[in-house]
Amino acid sequence: MSGVVVGSLGLAMLFILIILHTPIGVAMALTGVTMVGYLIGFGPALSLFGAEGKEVVSSEGLAIVASFILMGAFANLSGLAQDLYRLAYAFLGHLRGGLALATVGACAGFGSVSGSSVATTATMTQIALPEMVTRGYSTTLSTGSIAAGGTLGMLIPPSIVMIIYGILTEEFIIALFAAAIIPGIISVLVYFIAISIIVRVNPSAGPAGPKISRTERLKIIKESWGVIFLAAVVSGGLYTGVFSPGESASVGVSVAFCFAIWRKKLNWKSFFDTLIDAAGTTGLIYVIIIGAHIFSYFMTLSGLPELIVETIQASGLSKYAILILLYVMFIILGSIFDTVAAMVITLPFVYPLIVGLGFDPIWWGVIMVIVMEVGMITPPIGMNVFVMHGMAKDVPLTAIFKGIMPFVLADFVRLGLITAFPVLALWLPQYWGML
Repeated sequence: MSGVVVGSLGLAMLFILIILHTPIGVAMALTGVTMVGYLIGFGPALSLFGAEGKEVVSSEGLAIVASFILMGAFANLSGLAQDLYRLAYAFLGHLRGGLALATVGACAGFGSVSGSSVATTATMTQIALPEMVTRGYSTTLSTGSIAAGGTLGMLIPPSIVMIIYGILTEEFIIALFAAAIIPGIISVLVYFIAISIIVRVNPSAGPAGPKISRTERLKIIKESWGVIFLAAVVSGGLYTGVFSPGESASVGVSVAFCFAIWRKKLNWKSFFDTLIDAAGTTGLIYVIIIGAHIFSYFMTLSGLPELIVETIQASGLSKYAILILLYVMFIILGSIFDTVAAMVITLPFVYPLIVGLGFDPIWWGVIMVIVMEVGMITPPIGMNVFVMHGMAKDVPLTAIFKGIMPFVLADFVRLGLITAFPVLALWLPQYWGML
């Protein structure tokens, strides 16, 4: 059989293993080794486990991922997420839909600390949902704002997905972070507009709360200085060049750890539980990346990615028509797979295609994350929706899906804006001399 046929059979094998609920990293590794073994022999194929495993484990970039995951875990343990929510509510809670606005704002802020959409959704479900229910907010607005706001954790720097994209494509990670800043602000604004329209059409969905006095706001700002300090140290140090990404992550872990001690949230049990949770998440990502490297080696060896790229380029479709097809594919994948898995499976095909069509790979990194964010709240699956439902079992899935629809429409607006005006993503890294 030709390499292209073997490549096609490998893809079929991969999806069969996924359907059989094989962990995605294991499925990619097994498929890659089996098919490489068929093409060049099982001796060299089996050596991929050691070679690729060593490369991934020794990767400085993935050590950054582990550090940001641990930072988010300590930040959550120390109560910084609650501080951020109180801070956002102090300035927005007196507006109609103010708690939903505060939730989206807090999701953006916590996303910049945790770097994870699932962690952001899970945290804000615990913090914000009981508050909104108590204050008479509709179930649809409450759950929709949390599930949609949680997706911002993938985009707001420092984003774990962005780091992994930078590692796999060898793009400059800080340039990716800079490119995500303006789209991240646009994301928050379009969600704010969606909430404003919802409460204008149905005022009872998000009743206004009492206005907090200036004195009380100043008190809350003082009490919330910890999360402001953490974000300023991590992001400020990174963008000003004081810290490298690895140093920024390490400093962030140290600061979050110190806050957990200072606030007396840390004992031996909570310390080890936090380490175990962070290690589990990190280990899962490492397995996925090792599997992706092995699978990518097989794909390159088969020649299938080159054939797909050449076929699409010769199809006569405009590059924007191809882009729309990619959007549809990533929305579907984002609704089914873990974000990292969806990205690493498709990069061997998509990255060379994007570069070949003349699109900027930094811009594509931002666009890809936004499209997968849409997938995370898209029916009938939507990972963020199921994370929320798992933590709030008394809320029907239908109510959550109904609640996220206005935010999905808002997502298409921001996707259209950044597609039509790539400068929204590229201006900052160009201004800072990163491109």
